[in-house]
Amino acid sequence: MEAHTPSPMGFLREVLGRPENERAFCVLPVGYPAEGARVPDITRKSVEPVLVRR
Repeated sequence: MEAHTPSPMGFLREVLGRPENERAFCVLPVGYPAEGARVPDITRKSVEPVLVRR
């Protein structure tokens, strides 16, 4: 699964009603999509393009 965290994240603080001094740094989706939800058909990358061996 490829993740995307929007930038800037100020909208999330507003939506959640959090104080000005708090900052979100990651959005972590959990659970299953609702029935009828349109979800992109993505595939995982193989490990070779992203793994660095030393």
